[in-house]
Amino acid sequence: MSIRHGLLALLERGQMYGYQLRAAFEESTGSTWPLNIGQVYTTLSRLERDGLVRSLPESEAGQRPYEITDAGRADLALWFATPISRNDRPRDELAIKLALALTTPGVDVRSVVQTQRSATMRALQELTRLKYASDRPEDLPWRLVLDAMVFQAEAEVRWLDHCETSLVRYRPPAPGQQPGATPAEAVWPSDEEARR
Repeated sequence: MSIRHGLLALLERGQMYGYQLRAAFEESTGSTWPLNIGQVYTTLSRLERDGLVRSLPESEAGQRPYEITDAGRADLALWFATPISRNDRPRDELAIKLALALTTPGVDVRSVVQTQRSATMRALQELTRLKYASDRPEDLPWRLVLDAMVFQAEAEVRWLDHCETSLVRYRPPAPGQQPGATPAEAVWPSDEEARR
């Protein structure tokens, strides 16, 4: 989720100043995505520059509230109506890490997988504990965020299981052979070898 659209969604509720926006953002995501106040004000400046929000006069306490504009509402509606593309998501650092571990001399890839599995299982247990800590109706938004994180952690554990199974069958390329040029029979055992 972009901070930009998160702030627009919060301003659709009504006028808010920076610290209120940060608190509402963190409350909506169950504090699973901490937001730096500098990010809030930088994003508000860009939104104002783009005509999606406007700043209002300062309050007596010196706080400057913002409100969403019609253009901001249109941008927010378009964001809600547009599916998130897989290409819009950040690269998977774990997948890249394991791919590089396979081709880096001296790295115990199985240990990398096991270390990650242990960390992911601990995270999964903590997320599950948080999920069941409250069942108030007003907690539904952050419980949905937690559900997404639980499902992602469960998928990561399944993928790590798959990686471990693949490593059992993996044979590194012969010395001097390029990793990308490895013939399939050098990487995967034959049916006869697999039965042994």
